[in-house]
Amino acid sequence: MKTDDLIKALAADTMQGKPQLRTVWWVALVGASLVAGAVFFGTLGFRPDIAHASQTSRFLFKFVVTLALATGAFGATRALSRPGSSWRDVSVSLLVAPGILAIAVIFELFLLPSDGWRAAAFGSNSTICLTYIPLIGLGPLVIFLSVLRYGAPTRPGLAGGTAGLLAGAIAATFYAAQCNDDSPLFVAIWYPLAIAILTGTGALIGKWTGRW
Repeated sequence: MKTDDLIKALAADTMQGKPQLRTVWWVALVGASLVAGAVFFGTLGFRPDIAHASQTSRFLFKFVVTLALATGAFGATRALSRPGSSWRDVSVSLLVAPGILAIAVIFELFLLPSDGWRAAAFGSNSTICLTYIPLIGLGPLVIFLSVLRYGAPTRPGLAGGTAGLLAGAIAATFYAAQCNDDSPLFVAIWYPLAIAILTGTGALIGKWTGRW
């Protein structure tokens, strides 16, 4: 059987089981969020001033970015878990979070005096950010990589990478509730670096575990 014929056959099988696969993904998302939440509350918890912080736009904006990224990554991972899915079908949704973050960075540079840029960008929790986002996202990554095996992705490395991106976005959403550094400059530097650890890990592992 030719490769194209095999992909079509796998895609047909996946489409027949699509409702089941869709359910598995939603269950995995809920389970991954619960695991991430358990690690977050077991290690960090909310920042002490969260009641006050939740009334500020910078604090709330962090969740706009992370949830937008999680939404795009979830759609991308689900699509790539099915044989024959096109990368072009899901790439646009992944640009939303970087786009709104880039706009926020531009506004921040205009609002802050130039001598405050460095302090805002480096903050006081960069090491914690790079440590705890991967830690919180490790469990979700394992869950998502496990689900990928049910879908027979034709690009397992890419699918594993988006699974890592999704795990990182979920972890960053929880971590944002503890992080005292609310500047978009900090978010634009350290959150992506931390999430990239999970994305790279997911791509490497997914390349092997997602093969069919």
